[in-house]
Amino acid sequence: MSVLHNRISNKELKENLYQENFPRTTISFYQYFTIQDPLAFRDELYKALNLLQVFGRIYIATEGINAQISVPTHLFEDFKTYLYSIKGLEGIRLNIAVNDNGKSFWVLRIKHRSKIVADGIEDESFSMENKGNYVNAVQMNELLNSPETIVIDMRNHYEYEVGHFVNAIEIPSDTFREQLPMAAEMMKEKKDKNIIMYCTGGIRCEKASAYMMHHGFKNVFHLEGGIINYANQIKEVGLESQFKGKNFVFDDRLGEKITEDIISKCHQCGAPCDTHTNCKNDGCHLLFIQCPSCAETYAGCCTQACTDIVHLPEEKQIELRKGIDKGQQIFNKSKQRLRPRLGIDI
Repeated sequence: MSVLHNRISNKELKENLYQENFPRTTISFYQYFTIQDPLAFRDELYKALNLLQVFGRIYIATEGINAQISVPTHLFEDFKTYLYSIKGLEGIRLNIAVNDNGKSFWVLRIKHRSKIVADGIEDESFSMENKGNYVNAVQMNELLNSPETIVIDMRNHYEYEVGHFVNAIEIPSDTFREQLPMAAEMMKEKKDKNIIMYCTGGIRCEKASAYMMHHGFKNVFHLEGGIINYANQIKEVGLESQFKGKNFVFDDRLGEKITEDIISKCHQCGAPCDTHTNCKNDGCHLLFIQCPSCAETYAGCCTQACTDIVHLPEEKQIELRKGIDKGQQIFNKSKQRLRPRLGIDI
């Protein structure tokens, strides 16, 4: 019987990754399509991708697939051939990472979930079939020049903080499920405007556009392939980027530069900075923005208290964090958690 999950420690997996003598390509893709048996689909996908030495994070649900992965570059065509052989995924767009060292993932994890994007939608009449129109990079820039256009960022505050489109509206919430009704409420008096929604790779803004259409909005658009695809397209056609700063990504890179603009600040000293890092205290792992100077001062930690802890013997650190599991919460960076911890107003 094939082993359909990993049995090696993260430390060893990371060491193995850095010992590889071939390059990897980091990509992301998603597709809303009906999967009748998500568990069986998950198992077949795992077996095939494991043979192709694919690493990354993939979510499977009845409504479709959401993936962020790295593929050995020499096996990329084999991977694409396999993926395109799956009914419903023929010719699916693959977003190639903008800044990529191929070390973004070190293990393959494929999980079954109720939704590929947690949306909180319980209305059974809601359908992804009625969604907004795609816009590419050229169309995006053209629409941005119109006073009749409203641009809505459907990402979380920590993503918006380090980079966003010019004049984009932030939906002030920590979760996508909260943002959907908030966006509809904020725009209820502007249903005659062109509303463009965008996100990292397209999966959230595509669902958000369908949500807005479901609530009576007519002129709704969403950026095809999100920021990642936009960044690649503007390079190809020589357009000026209307997205300024860094695109936050959910892998070990924590961000990819779209422009050289630094629009955010270090959460500790206020210096211009857009580098996210996780607190080095294993009992915390808060993700925040930290400049090189503060990283040295605080040993990569978010507060002096955490700095003091990481300087303790490892046995003492283990004792202090007994019963505390922060290892899987590296992306838990809500405003409510950041503010009291760092004493900042964001």
